[in-house]
Amino acid sequence: MKPSVMALALAASFGASLAAPAATAADNKELAEIRAQIRQMQASYEARLTALEQRLAAAQQATAAAQAQVTALAAPAPAIAVASEAAAPEAAAAPTPAPASAATPGNIFNPNISLILGGTYQYLSQDPAAWRLQGFAPSNSDEVGPGKRGFNLGESELTLQSNIDPDFAGQLTFSLNGDNSFSIEEAFVQTRELSNGLNLKFGRFLSSVGYLNSQHAHAWDFVDAPLAYQVFLGGQYKPDGVQAKWLAPIDQFLEVGVEAGSGSQFPGNDRDKNGLGATDVFAHLGDDLGDAASYRAGLSYLRTGAQQRSYDDLGVATAFSGRSAVWIVDGIYKWAPNGNPTGTNLKVQGEYFHRKETGQLALLGPDSGPGESGGYASAQSGWYLQSVYQFMPTWRAGLRYDHLSSGTPRIGLVDSGVLTLASFPILQAYAPSRATLMVDYSPSEFSRLRLQVARDKSRPGVSDNQIFLQYIMSLGTHAAHAF
Repeated sequence: MKPSVMALALAASFGASLAAPAATAADNKELAEIRAQIRQMQASYEARLTALEQRLAAAQQATAAAQAQVTALAAPAPAIAVASEAAAPEAAAAPTPAPASAATPGNIFNPNISLILGGTYQYLSQDPAAWRLQGFAPSNSDEVGPGKRGFNLGESELTLQSNIDPDFAGQLTFSLNGDNSFSIEEAFVQTRELSNGLNLKFGRFLSSVGYLNSQHAHAWDFVDAPLAYQVFLGGQYKPDGVQAKWLAPIDQFLEVGVEAGSGSQFPGNDRDKNGLGATDVFAHLGDDLGDAASYRAGLSYLRTGAQQRSYDDLGVATAFSGRSAVWIVDGIYKWAPNGNPTGTNLKVQGEYFHRKETGQLALLGPDSGPGESGGYASAQSGWYLQSVYQFMPTWRAGLRYDHLSSGTPRIGLVDSGVLTLASFPILQAYAPSRATLMVDYSPSEFSRLRLQVARDKSRPGVSDNQIFLQYIMSLGTHAAHAF
């Protein structure tokens, strides 16, 4: 189109030059021929311009028709109604296509589906069947311990996620295990942008207590959870209940929340009771520190209860009934020079746990009924500190140290002389620890290969040297991870 305009301009300029005084003779035959040629050129360019405009209009109509067809395929099928003969022409009219869901712009698939594939090879110098955290009552969770030796399929995650309507969104995450079993890790509905920074979530979800708890296992910087998570939360705390979270309208990041649930998750257990079985509150504060660093700090409190929360104490069936309260202090610092243009960054992360339990401790009889029982009280703590440095765009290295303190619990049956401490071998005081080193390689944001070595001292007089090889692969659309 630009050459046509230029040609017309040149032709007009040329015609004007012919009209100069040097060519004033109107009857000049040569001048008449030139003018005729100009008229022919102008008519030719106008015809070509009209043809181009017609082709453009046709292309726009074809594009609009294709978009309407894709939208119609993504929209729900219209209901079929039985109409009278007089109303048949109106019923035959094509329905107006529904707008595409805001959750899937330009995508006819709804909901979004993602799949995380994971597996490990594990070398353990000590028998994993004898592994325990000395000084702490077991949670009986399959998320605790180093796992089995050799090749393991590990945990894979299947997630379906979508906006439901302008007010609600939903997510369902299945945990697929290597023993061909599966469980529902998350299944919740949440509101979308309620007024004044408030949002609700209800169903089963990863609790927002602490820092690491709300992250799926494939997003962790190490193969396994810190020892403090294993002993105080049974791996991860996933309540069935409701969460209310408020985001403050200030320049800094400040969120405050409360959760109420059934209390069937460790450190509680299923008590078959009406009302609330567990409650927790949390607050997180974060901000930038200049152009290269940022932080987040948090405080959480979880209160729940247990009724006959049983465990096997080296062949002796034991049960706890009472209250459990857990405090968690967490913090994370991230540094990336000049906004990470070189692909290097540093992350330092740590959490401190403190738990108090009071109630009754009983030895169970042969039929699992209550036997001898007495008072019980314990104050236990634990922490971990880890640092991960990305020294190249695709390579990272990390170091983590775990430490627990069991304290010396007060056991009424022992204090009264009815039994000796030897009747509760796993509750004898100890301070488990573990040192872990990892290196991982991520050729893209969808794949990661990891080597991890650890020296685990969870039992007195025993050091378990551990080597893990892990792969994590992500298929499909996956939501961004939290800070």
